[in-house]
Parts: sequence; C-alpha cells; structure tokens
Amino acid sequence: MQFVDEVKIHVKAGDGGRGCVSFRREKFVPMGGPDGGDGGDGGDVWFRVDRELGTLLDFRYKVHYKAESGGHGMGKKMHGKGGEDLIVRVPPGTLIHDAETGELLADLTEPDQQVLLLKGGMGGRGNARFVSSTNRAPRHAQPGTPGEERSLHLELKLLADVGLVGMPNAGKSTLISSVSAARPKIADYPFTTLVPNLGVVRYGGYKTFVMADIPGLIKGASEGHGLGTRFLKHVERTDLFLHLVDLSDLQSGDPLENFEMINRELLRHKPELLDKTQLVVLSKIDITEVRARMAEVLPYFSSRGYRVFPISAVTGEGVKELVTAVTGELERMRQAGKAAEEASGTP
Repeated sequence: MQFVDEVKIHVKAGDGGRGCVSFRREKFVPMGGPDGGDGGDGGDVWFRVDRELGTLLDFRYKVHYKAESGGHGMGKKMHGKGGEDLIVRVPPGTLIHDAETGELLADLTEPDQQVLLLKGGMGGRGNARFVSSTNRAPRHAQPGTPGEERSLHLELKLLADVGLVGMPNAGKSTLISSVSAARPKIADYPFTTLVPNLGVVRYGGYKTFVMADIPGLIKGASEGHGLGTRFLKHVERTDLFLHLVDLSDLQSGDPLENFEMINRELLRHKPELLDKTQLVVLSKIDITEVRARMAEVLPYFSSRGYRVFPISAVTGEGVKELVTAVTGELERMRQAGKAAEEASGTP
C-alpha cells in the first residue's frame, strides 16, 4: 500500500434548510393562518481517529468532503430534517492545519479521539414563527445559513515507541523484520526503504511496543537532502532511538563520523530530539571485519555515555538482549510519566 503522509483537502459543513412560507388550506377553515415550518440544521464535520488506518492515501483520491445539508421546511408546520454529520476518519498521529493560515486546528493521537472542526448552518425559520399581534399573516421566511467551509492540510506523524535511525543500508529493515511481523524491502544497496515501516514487537508474553523503521538519513537531511525533512518528522514522536552503526560500510565514510553527522541532522531538525534516550546498535556482527573493528569503537561510545548493543539481525545474536534493554527503558519512561502525572494531579 502506498504511504502518503501529507495531503490537502477541502471540507464543507452542511447548509441549513430554508424556512417555508405556507398558509393553511382546509375545508371549513376560511381564515387559515400561516403554517410554514422551519428548515433543518446542516450536518457538522467531525474528524475521528481510526486505528486501522496507517496512511492518508484515501485522501489522494477524494479531496472534497461535504456534510449533508438540512431539509427545507414545509407546510403544516413540518420542519426540515437535520443533515447527517460527516465523520472523516484519519490515522493516529494526524495533525490538521488550516491550509490558508497554517494554524494547527487539531492533533489526533489517541484511539477513537474525535474533534468537531466545522459547524453546520442553522435552518431558517418558517413564516409560522413570525406571527404577531400586528402581523397575523407574515409572508416571509428565513433562508438557512451556510455551513462552515475551509481548506485543510493534513499531516501524518507516525506514532511509535522506538525509532530506528542510521545511514542508508545500516540494517534497520533487517532488524525490524527480525523482531516483528513487518516485512519491508531488504536489499544490498542504499535507500532500499523509501517509506517508514511500522512493526509491533511483543515481549513479556502479552506486552508490545511499536518500532518505526525511518528511511536512511544523509548529510543535509534537515535541509531536505536525500529523503530529507519528509521523514525526519516521523522520529519526533518516538520515545527513544536505536541508532544503528554499520562498521562494515567504509565506502560511506568513517562510521563514527556518520554517527555524529546523523545526530547533528537530528539536532538541526529539532534540538529536543537529542534529549531522547538513544541506544547504539552495532549491526552486522556476523561479518568478521565488523567483529574486528568493535574493540576500536566501543571506548568511543562508552566515553560519551551511550549503551552499546552489538547484534546480528540475520543470525539473531544479541537481538534478544537489545529488545530486553528497550523494554526496560520504555517501562522506566512510562513509570516516570505516571509519577509525574500523579505529582501534578493530572488524572
């Protein structure tokens, strides 16, 4: 399925129905009065999170959305039917901006979360509403008011507990496929992964966490180079990073310099990204040359306070220990979050 994370759509709430001008016409009632009914209210437009969705692809094929308008009033004081609300379903992590001003209107992250964005128009009053002591036979009614209308920019930022970052071809896709049911494309050339992939990792029998495989970053990614800022935004909502370092790839430059370069790109994109926990993963240790170089780089990372996990996603060596460390970090963060909520009195 094609991954789409930005779209522009046009949305309109339903118009209110017009009121009716009508007079009673009944046998043996020569002085029948006004009996025009009111118009119905137009439908509202809601946006609701659908956890089954993972992309904004559907909005590529349909860009205009309109709620049902209210029915018109009729004689015998019959009011028009209210228009049905329109519910637009979006994946978790969707941000909704006003396309004209850029204002953030909603940030939808929770399952089944919904927000009312556009109000339907009000139905007009029929002439029966305008009867007074001085106007016993009003011949006018109100038109319905139009529903709200605006252009919206939808942006998807993936929600994941763990984000995989690293140079192209560092082994991120192989790792996520070895610990989850995700099946990204894997090949021995750079930029194999062109879209983010999500995988659910199970641990402890019934617990899970979500891992995101972010397409490889290169120098200048924060300025749009390579796959650029289009995918950097997807690491913003992760709780921690697994930074994969491939010691076998010397053609792409010094692995340690590449490690620092990617961190600089994260810093330039959003400084707070480097405040997140980052575990270093030395990938492809099933290769003899990688094992030989491990002793050279371990002091570099340990001196900077990084925890290092050598793994081979192909043979499975070290993968279980890595998952255990990740789950421990996530549990610690969740407990810290609960403690902070209790301290602040947040329910």
